[in-house]
Amino acid sequence: MIRKMSNGADEEADEFLYEDGTVRLRNSNIELMDQDILYHLALGSGSHDLVEMFGDVKFVCLGGTPKRMEQFAHYIMGEIGHKLPTGTTLQDISQFSYRYSMYKVGPVLSISHGMGLPSMGILLHEVIKLMYHAKVKDPVFLRIGTSGGIGIEPGTVVISEQTVDGLLRPYYELAVLGKIVQRPAVLDKKLMRELKALHHAEDPYETVTGKTMCTTDFYEGQGRLDGAFCDFNENEKMEYLEKIQSANVINMEMESLAFAALTHSAGIRSAVICVTIVDRLKGDQIHAPKEVLDEYQKRPQKLVSRYIKKFLQTKGRFMDSYCGSPCVKSPRRFKLVQQESENYD
Repeated sequence: MIRKMSNGADEEADEFLYEDGTVRLRNSNIELMDQDILYHLALGSGSHDLVEMFGDVKFVCLGGTPKRMEQFAHYIMGEIGHKLPTGTTLQDISQFSYRYSMYKVGPVLSISHGMGLPSMGILLHEVIKLMYHAKVKDPVFLRIGTSGGIGIEPGTVVISEQTVDGLLRPYYELAVLGKIVQRPAVLDKKLMRELKALHHAEDPYETVTGKTMCTTDFYEGQGRLDGAFCDFNENEKMEYLEKIQSANVINMEMESLAFAALTHSAGIRSAVICVTIVDRLKGDQIHAPKEVLDEYQKRPQKLVSRYIKKFLQTKGRFMDSYCGSPCVKSPRRFKLVQQESENYD
């Protein structure tokens, strides 16, 4: 069976999702394990009823900080009209991991991914496995974040067409067993166009599409002059920024490469939506007041909210009473998973 992928290429379906849309892991070892402990999420396939807890998930929204994703969870709850059972409140499902935060609002997961490629990569391995164990069908992953603009005004929302590394290469590179592995970083172009179409003419800011550079560092890796180390001057910095601008790079951040590569490898539709908080052609440091930055950070959330609401209105509202309390299959294993996650370094 051949499945038409959204990037225009034909791929064999057995390399991506099962025919019913559930996630197919590209790791046969998982099926041989007694249980799969998701260390950094404080969850386990033997200790928790993951199908009951997460089986109705459709949208996985990821952002940098726990506080931002807690705020997004409350925001999207109001936007989609999700009601919690009387006497309950939103709960951080992964609170005992002390690493990431996770909130569930009906069909929406709101998860913090931390800062940088390694943090994003670790999280995605476990969230993709969570989708597999929960038998989630056709999930959509959306990264919501901030970025530095290249020649565009602060406050502009950027939907990434493509993500590249600091050498303008469109793949995620890592060392595995002493060898370099390169995974193509591919985002869903149809999803990008659907999101772009939801920009409103009355929005007091631009929503644009373009190429995103993902770096491994905030200071030297992004050509900043204000780090603890700097072996280049202003002219060299500007020459580099103008070079990447000529290659159609319009913003820079630190997570999209792993996000695009791992979701693509799993056959999951994904998009990156970031707001710019500085124009790097005009300076390195962020001078906007906190209240302005707070308003900027809501702009990608609004766009994602419009997409989710449109989907729910088209397909019918998802009804779900699960509010974050763990559905325990095995009390003994539940305790062991919690202890493992708390003690794991």
